[in-house]
Amino acid sequence: MKRSAVAVGLLVAGFALPAAAQVSGNVVKIGVLNDQSGVYADYGGKWSVEAARMAVEDFGGKVLDAPIEIVSADHQNKPDIGSNIARQWFDVDGVDMISELTTSSVALAVQALAAEKHKVTITSGAVTADLTGKACTTTGFHWAFDTHALAVGTGGALVDQGGDSWFFLTADYAFGYSLEEQTSKFVTSKGGKVLGSVRHPLNTTDFSSFLLQAQASGAKVVGLANAGLDTANAIKQAAEFGIVAGGQKLAGLLFTLAEVHGLGLEASQGLVLTEDFYWDRNDESRAFAQRFFERTQRMPNSVQASEYSSVLQYLKAVQAAGTDDGEKVAAKLKELPVDDVFARNGKVQPDGRMVHDMYLFQVKAPSESSKPWDYYKLLATIPGDQAFLNPQESGCPLTAAK
Repeated sequence: MKRSAVAVGLLVAGFALPAAAQVSGNVVKIGVLNDQSGVYADYGGKWSVEAARMAVEDFGGKVLDAPIEIVSADHQNKPDIGSNIARQWFDVDGVDMISELTTSSVALAVQALAAEKHKVTITSGAVTADLTGKACTTTGFHWAFDTHALAVGTGGALVDQGGDSWFFLTADYAFGYSLEEQTSKFVTSKGGKVLGSVRHPLNTTDFSSFLLQAQASGAKVVGLANAGLDTANAIKQAAEFGIVAGGQKLAGLLFTLAEVHGLGLEASQGLVLTEDFYWDRNDESRAFAQRFFERTQRMPNSVQASEYSSVLQYLKAVQAAGTDDGEKVAAKLKELPVDDVFARNGKVQPDGRMVHDMYLFQVKAPSESSKPWDYYKLLATIPGDQAFLNPQESGCPLTAAK
């Protein structure tokens, strides 16, 4: 009773309580939830966990005088497993924010659950634009590229180069559908045609029947609306069928540095792709990448660099809000500018979409690569306001024009 009276007295007198008193459980706990053993294990995986740890260390290890803790788990690309882990984290383990969330079906499920719990999610790994569109929430954020930005980048570039007829190989779940839909809209808006599509199971090993349909379509571009090992396997098998040799182009609509490294320059050379980070773009990105490499023996891709940025920005928002209360931190995330190694002059829209520049790259031929991990040449910079939908266009019920 005496302690309570003292606390009330301090508040009445206008004095602030110690900052750590505003942190639930006296610890700020961040959960990295992603695929660590399956088709997207290199795309994000344990490397994203390491990026999150780097962000915590760079912030100083504490916020509001409370320690910062990173926990992680493998959702195995299954929404039910991801939701169960998230519920345990929120209800029992005191996790304040969940990040990365590779796989759109998992991200959508966890973001909805977090909204019920008034907790923050910041997605870097999943790509569906629905996260800040029709499925937006007050506490959900999307940090890296999305299906719209990838369609504008890779889809737009190939149509401009004469690739005006498309056939899609699409991963059979939310991300694939969204990527195909967004790219199709952009192709047709520029005068191109979509000749057909076929859906394949996640983590399939045999693309032969799908590739034969794409080949028979006569489309100038075969759009790979998939990611990770699925994209790599499709590219390998497309070479065996002579698809590129026969005059068709392959578009890796979601292909990152990690997959290029796994596939090798010989197989992936010439691919046009869109990312929002490249380790060798400037001195700052090279310095960050070298630190990451010393810990992981690999260079970071967009997902891992985005994970670093999102965790760092979350901690800045907690500091600015003076609390780890999810709704208050979310409000600060929408106020604070984003300026770090991942994004310069980034801004967070009311729908939770973090807007930043995107980059169109072409994979180098082996003869053009001068050092390890020297894989990309920059074709164009896509300003953020062109790459991403604005809040009124996104379909987010929170921001839709009345």
